[in-house]
Parts: sequence; C-alpha cells; structure tokens
Amino acid sequence: ICMERPLSKKNKTISVNKEIVFVLGNGKRRLYVNCESLLDIGTVYGCNAQYREFDPHYIVAVDVKMVNELIDSGYANKGTVWTNPNKGIKDRQKINLFNPHKGWSSGPTALWFAAKNGHKNIYIHGFDYQGLQGKFNNVYADTHNYKKSTDSATFFGNWLSQTEKVIKEFPHTQFHRVITSGAYIPDKLGPQYSNLKHLSIEEFGKTFEGTIYQ
Repeated sequence: ICMERPLSKKNKTISVNKEIVFVLGNGKRRLYVNCESLLDIGTVYGCNAQYREFDPHYIVAVDVKMVNELIDSGYANKGTVWTNPNKGIKDRQKINLFNPHKGWSSGPTALWFAAKNGHKNIYIHGFDYQGLQGKFNNVYADTHNYKKSTDSATFFGNWLSQTEKVIKEFPHTQFHRVITSGAYIPDKLGPQYSNLKHLSIEEFGKTFEGTIYQ
C-alpha cells in the first residue's frame, strides 16, 4: 500500500536521529509517504495493521481483534507490540502492556507514547480525522479486521480530543502534523498551541528528501 508509486529522489546520506520521530496513523493522506524510508531517519511508531507492510520500531494496537491478529501472524514475537490490558488477548507473553493505560484509540496512544518516551520532534502522518466524502477513511479499508470503504465515516471526536490532550501535556515537544492540500485542520488543533504546526507534504519532502512519492 505504501509502495504504489515511484519514489522521489532517494537520499542515502541521512542517518537515524533518535530525536526525530514519526507517528503514523492510517488515514489515507499518509499514502504520500514511503513509510519504510522513515526507518532510516528516525524512530517510527506505527499503528495496527502497518506491520503488514513494513516493520516499525513500535506498533501500538488497542483493538483486541488487531492485537490477536498480531499474535496469530507471529509478528508479536518481535516484542515491539504495545496495547492496553484486555481479557480477550490470546497470549500476553510477547505483548507489552501500558500500565496504567490511557483507554484511548491507537493513533493518539502512539502519539502519547512517543512524547512520553522523551522525543522532542514528532512528525505525525495519517491523522486525517475526517472521513472521505462521508465514507470510512483508512488505508486498510476492505481488509481483515477493518470496515468496508463504503461504510460511513468513523466518529473522530475522541481521536481529536485525545490528540489535543497530548499536545497540552507535552508543551516542550514540537509536533508537526503533516497534511496534503485541502486537509481538514480542526479548531482544537489551531494556532493556540505554539508547539503544534501543520506542515505541508511538500515541506516535509524538502526536509526529508526521498521519503515521499511524486
């Protein structure tokens, strides 16, 4: 899914910088980004089914069906999966549990986790919030454990409120929400927060050459 189009010019000189972090949601606007290329630049916090495509440094999944998919696939054996305690989890042996846990959705939990781990420069992809023309907006629509692309858009009020709480909790962390032209910019994530910027995908591509599709 992340490899559908030719890459822009590859940058082979960038080395991993632990102060640079990418938190990847699954809104379709992140399809402009070559997810795997980010692994060469900084720490990547992924969510849910992203393990099907590439190998983020951390995977956050709070839906028990997705957690069990990670277990059944064998991916959880890597020891990089994080989730909330849930009686429905098949095997907790290789799963990391948030304790205490937030009780939040996967994307905002991953964002909080990255900030809590002390990273000070966080780039956010795929936090679209809104549906697409009123329909379900997710990279993995029509696949196992996901709704259909023809289903109604998911209510995003909780995702938005949880994201705002992270921005407030970590005022000394700089958050960059990467967006494409015409993307929804919620009032709750407006200029009242000096530590949050909405960065165009073009600007992101100039900063991290070779990470976006032309």
